[in-house]
Amino acid sequence: MLKNFTAAPHRVMFFGGALQAIAVMLWWTMELAMRYGIVGLPISWAVAPSAAHVFLMIYSMLPFFMFGFLMTTFPRWMAGKEITPKLYVTAFGFMFLGAVLFYVGMVISVAILVVAVASALAGWGVALYSLVRVLMDTRPGDKRHPIALAISLAMGWCGLASFLGWLLTDESVFYNFSIQSGLWFFLMPLFASVAHRMIPFFTSNALSQRDVPRPFWPWWTMLAGSVVHGVLSFSGSTNWLWLCDAPIAASALYLSYLWGFRRSLSNPLLAVLHVGFAWMGIAMLFFTTQSLVAFISGEYIWALAPLHALTIGCYATLMIGMGTRVTLGHSGLPFNIGTSIKLMFLGMQLVTLLRVMADVLPVQNSYVWYVVSAIGWLACFSPWVWRYLPAFWRPRADGQPG
Repeated sequence: MLKNFTAAPHRVMFFGGALQAIAVMLWWTMELAMRYGIVGLPISWAVAPSAAHVFLMIYSMLPFFMFGFLMTTFPRWMAGKEITPKLYVTAFGFMFLGAVLFYVGMVISVAILVVAVASALAGWGVALYSLVRVLMDTRPGDKRHPIALAISLAMGWCGLASFLGWLLTDESVFYNFSIQSGLWFFLMPLFASVAHRMIPFFTSNALSQRDVPRPFWPWWTMLAGSVVHGVLSFSGSTNWLWLCDAPIAASALYLSYLWGFRRSLSNPLLAVLHVGFAWMGIAMLFFTTQSLVAFISGEYIWALAPLHALTIGCYATLMIGMGTRVTLGHSGLPFNIGTSIKLMFLGMQLVTLLRVMADVLPVQNSYVWYVVSAIGWLACFSPWVWRYLPAFWRPRADGQPG
């Protein structure tokens, strides 16, 4: 079993990501329920729950999936050598230890949280090193996507280091940079780059469409706009975010149209990727409107609705889609999904809508919808974990290595 488990990078990394997808939201659901008096009494955590939520979602769940995906695809994109088990198992070990210790530290002390984040930082560093080595050791060619991804991962490492700096000093500037770097220098460029690289490719294969357009200017616009958004947010100039968010929204929605969003709906596994990416354009429209209203009237509307449209609607959906494709393809299983998984994908869209509408509509006791959304996440992810987790320690169904 151990030999199978460590046979490929996606196995160990997706295993960690799958467990975190459940553990993160179990903790968050419990925290929300106790905070609002639904069950029990509030717990005095070592750091503010909102700060723990930032770390767990940005730096301790999504990275498992992204490193599992990229450690698998980087060598294939550039015809390079496979990443050795020594590197990806070491990276996984440090990251997984950091994830476990973080929950322990939340109950006991900040000192344990420091060790947890330092461990995650070490694992992230090993994983990033392995990807950069592939990038540097392969022959010259079109490496625009790998370079952009390596830079975004490096900025994620910096954001994680800044979170550690905040734990050590309690200086808010470190916490602020950790949030902005994680969201706008790491996640947005990373998901935009993966989508731009892979969605046209998958669409071409799934729909037997020879030439799926992939213009580069919308991608560059999204990358540049994301950096500007992060800089403006870090400096507190949020009233001006519409200047960069509107071009991001227009670029993302244009690519959704160009890549055949409507045609993709005929193929469920492909549709997940297109729907996830469409949420990027929708979320950035929310951000644009929010900022423009603040610029004109000084009123801040919709609270965290735009952010959750982006993180749940776009990032979580794309994570599920990419994770499912890699798991099926590298487990020797056919590229089809059962009814339970289809319902799970649809359920995640409902979870996104519930969480967004809780901040958009004047709903009484909106906190109830926060809890319902968290429970919905668990209800959706649990079937995915139940279905695919065993694939990470079982031999491939087709008898092939890996």
